[in-house]
Amino acid sequence: MSSDATTPEPDPDTRPRLVDLEPVTTAVVRGAVAPAELRGFFDGAFGALGRVLHEQEIAPESAAFGLYRGASGEKLDLEVGFAVGREVRSEDGVVAGRLPGGRVARVTHRGGFDGLGAAWESLAGWIREQGLRPGELRWEVYVTRPTPDMDPRDLRTELNWTLAD
Repeated sequence: MSSDATTPEPDPDTRPRLVDLEPVTTAVVRGAVAPAELRGFFDGAFGALGRVLHEQEIAPESAAFGLYRGASGEKLDLEVGFAVGREVRSEDGVVAGRLPGGRVARVTHRGGFDGLGAAWESLAGWIREQGLRPGELRWEVYVTRPTPDMDPRDLRTELNWTLAD
């Protein structure tokens, strides 16, 4: 059966897969944040990160990310930041951090941030289907920088979940 030339090829990043990662040095702002306060926390963190990285002459080496520790609850244990080439000096709430290395389940979510909860649930199910157990750390890489006038369907967010096994 021939395919229609106007039909796009499936994006391989939208299918879960396992990847092996090296640890990465990061500059982050940490907090315990209620879900309703996430936007304000992210906005404040990115403002502080921008100032501190600029003052310390450190260029981000990645898109922004949000790393979550443990299970979701009333408060989320969260780090917001960027990969960097050298450790940042602690200042204005910005501290040195690390994205973990090792085996990680990864998928790319296409669409608005309101769909991330379902995307995480789907990735957790896929991990279990592989006979694996999700670990304690998971993070989102905001591949597409959001702007006020963009179509949320154009957003791309990479989901990464460490494995317990």
